[in-house]
Amino acid sequence: MRLSQVHSLPAVSIPAAASRCGAHNLRAVFPDTRGNIDSDPMGETYMTTTSKEPIGTREGLRPASAEQRLKDLGIKLPAPPEPFGAYVEAVQTGNLLFLSGMLPTEGHGAQFIGRVGAELDVEAGRKAAHLAALNVLAVARQHLGSLDKVTRIVRLGVSVATSGDVRDQPKVADAASEFLQDVFGKAKSPCRSVYGVASLPLGCPIELEIIFEVAG
Repeated sequence: MRLSQVHSLPAVSIPAAASRCGAHNLRAVFPDTRGNIDSDPMGETYMTTTSKEPIGTREGLRPASAEQRLKDLGIKLPAPPEPFGAYVEAVQTGNLLFLSGMLPTEGHGAQFIGRVGAELDVEAGRKAAHLAALNVLAVARQHLGSLDKVTRIVRLGVSVATSGDVRDQPKVADAASEFLQDVFGKAKSPCRSVYGVASLPLGCPIELEIIFEVAG
């Protein structure tokens, strides 16, 4: 058993050959372990440890999966949107999954129409971003079979249709980013680009582009 996997131990005996390395070198041998290094009167070295991270195999400490988080949040994904033109919604090459631009649609129609700063306010834009993110997950699950196969969100691109001197595009985009963090965890957060544009397909206020890294 590696020391980095041990959650809490009163004492771990270090072999004599390793103990002669000294406390400094033992730190180098066990960099992921915190604790005290001591010697008894017989010259044997001990390390009292606590791990930096919780044990992944103990029930209750394993990070929740994306599918489990959806259940915990009480979220049921919509039916994946159908293409609005001559393209496919998802393409996988190697361990990367690319999705086409996702809009805030249900069925085959837009649920939000207008520009932020004109027909819509920032809060409506955020609701549209959340719906578009739901469609992202619906398409990804359809392609992968399970969202648990996502190992990383590589990139998120957010286009926001705005009017006039609107500068709140990041606030609108945050609704999608925050939702994806809720499902996949902050450790899988992507890099992001946000754009203010004059118009988007179907008159929608937002469009998401996303790249996932997935397990083979």
